[in-house]
Amino acid sequence: MTESLVNFFLSVFSGMTTTELGKSITIFIISMLPIIELRGGMIAAALLHLSLWKAFIICFIGNILPIPFILWFIRAILNWMCNVKCFKKIVLWLDDKVEKKKGQIEKYGFWGIVLFVGIPLPGTGAWTGSLIAAMLDMNKKKAFLAATLGVVLAGVIMAIFSYGILDLII
Repeated sequence: MTESLVNFFLSVFSGMTTTELGKSITIFIISMLPIIELRGGMIAAALLHLSLWKAFIICFIGNILPIPFILWFIRAILNWMCNVKCFKKIVLWLDDKVEKKKGQIEKYGFWGIVLFVGIPLPGTGAWTGSLIAAMLDMNKKKAFLAATLGVVLAGVIMAIFSYGILDLII
């Protein structure tokens, strides 16, 4: 699914991907998006033939940028959304998602967030990890550090995949 989303966004930004700056902006934006995040940014960077280190730094920054906003403001946003009829189902869906994942996180605390964010599996990542941390009222500074370390771990894993294994295939 991630690869098809990456290809979709690469086609959306195709006019931008003809220059080095355009490629950098494209992977930055992809890395900021929920669901796709750094994982998709690194795949896109490899497909766009950006250097590994440049891609890693841009995708890392793009992926951690939303984390503080999620940690500090998501509760207020969700409370507001819960009072708006058309958004209430989204809030209930998010609550259900958090409820299903919170046992894993609570059991391991800080390291639970690191691993949850860092292991690139469907439904994990900085957005979801930060949402869970915020919903569990974790210390925001510790949660930010844990999510950031998780993004680094995800970046290393995706660098190996995108610039190692993927290069062998394409």
